[in-house]
Amino acid sequence: MTKKVRVRFAPSPTGPLHIGGVRTALYNYLFAKKHKGTFILRIEDTDQNRYVEGAEQYIIDALNWCNIPFDEGPTSEHSHQHTDSSFGPYRQSERKHLYKKYADILLEKGKAYYAFDSNESLDAHRKNHEEQGKTFIYNWHNRLKLDNSLSMMPEEVANRIASGEDYVIRFLTPPDEKLHLVDIIRGNMTIDTNVLDDKVLFKSDGMPTYHLASIVDDHLMEISHVIRGEEWLPSLALHQQLYDAFGWETPEFAHLPLIMKPVGKGKLSKRDGEKLGFPVFPLSWNESVGYKEEGYYPEAVVNFLALLGWNPGTEQELFSLEELIAEFSLERVQKSGARFDPDKTKWYNQHYLQEKKNALIIPDFQKVLSKNGVTTQNEAHLEDIIALIKERATFVSDFWELSDYFFVAPKTYEEKALKKQWKENTSNIMNELLSVLETIDNFSSKNTEEKVKQWISEKTYSFGNVMPPLRLVIVGDMKGPHIFDIISALGKKETLERIEKAIQVLG
Repeated sequence: MTKKVRVRFAPSPTGPLHIGGVRTALYNYLFAKKHKGTFILRIEDTDQNRYVEGAEQYIIDALNWCNIPFDEGPTSEHSHQHTDSSFGPYRQSERKHLYKKYADILLEKGKAYYAFDSNESLDAHRKNHEEQGKTFIYNWHNRLKLDNSLSMMPEEVANRIASGEDYVIRFLTPPDEKLHLVDIIRGNMTIDTNVLDDKVLFKSDGMPTYHLASIVDDHLMEISHVIRGEEWLPSLALHQQLYDAFGWETPEFAHLPLIMKPVGKGKLSKRDGEKLGFPVFPLSWNESVGYKEEGYYPEAVVNFLALLGWNPGTEQELFSLEELIAEFSLERVQKSGARFDPDKTKWYNQHYLQEKKNALIIPDFQKVLSKNGVTTQNEAHLEDIIALIKERATFVSDFWELSDYFFVAPKTYEEKALKKQWKENTSNIMNELLSVLETIDNFSSKNTEEKVKQWISEKTYSFGNVMPPLRLVIVGDMKGPHIFDIISALGKKETLERIEKAIQVLG
């Protein structure tokens, strides 16, 4: 790659960042890092009516949580990123003084024109076309019949603007041309300019539309590759024409496939998550729980998102961020939509939970225990318990259900198991076992197991007479890891007390 790679993620601060937006940011980040380039965050807030307080900070926090921070972007009290003054500012609302100049350049070149049509008159034209079974397009075939500068003397245009009349500046789409477009993912495309409308570039309130602002910003920020969602593909023709009209070098484009619903047709939405019970946002937003709060690790989220639309060309499914950077290429991004699989996201999280060092899980485990009324500072004890239970867990939040009996003695015993395991002579056997356990000083799992099995063998009891009832009285159910690992973690005193209590209660 000859020119310096500079890519941008350019969301609008109109609400929380959807998981599809996170994937767009991730692909930009991976591409930038792969090519030793720069990853830029630009906030596209030209539509002030849709601006939502807190959304920009949410975007920054989400990128940081995913460990894909921007290199250049807006500064805030919460972000450690810097602003490169030669390319900033990075909020379009702070750049609005720039855009009129470029709209004027297009007017001077005859590539754009003023239009004064009211919303009412445009609605009337649309309605009239619909009644005739046609679609209204503002372009070459009707623009001279409409209220714009193409059919006026310059003085009239100047007077109408001076009088404060509302206007827009529209791009003048040339007729009868074949536009050749290139997309890294989708290949070559040809568009007939006769079917394109004259898009609005600038409004009389002094704000540009997305089309003008994004092109100007991409040019001034020296963006080399525009990697964005498929929903922008219909705008590619206009954007290419704008680059040509300004006489600027065009960046390379790559339009990413949609993330599709788990079932049915259409793209993944917040409603799908609510209906099927999975997050669609990286962090919580109002009543919507995010991946972070749901207990997912950022590594798991990044891993599953990377493979939603990108194929490494091998069977490998588990990638660290470093491996993703090394392997990623836009050429291996698929054209068709990628179906979202909530079960697969859990599979990824389970993997990263198993990989995590047990000591690092302790703080999260302590939070789970605290929610259930248990406080313990014995970290070595917690680490031992984590080692016993985590292979059965997908999230740390699963730990309580898997480990409650380590902290709270059973108050009741599972009914079915009780009927099956507690027989006429079980109390006597448990009493004998109590005597055996009392004589054991080294209560390690291995030693206790050896001594108990030796006793069972000497007494010619069957293991079925001893081990299942022992689990029942210690755990309260037939669940959990190796029973001798459990009683070793509980310790001698607690183990004996639980067996004594069960004998008293069950008789």
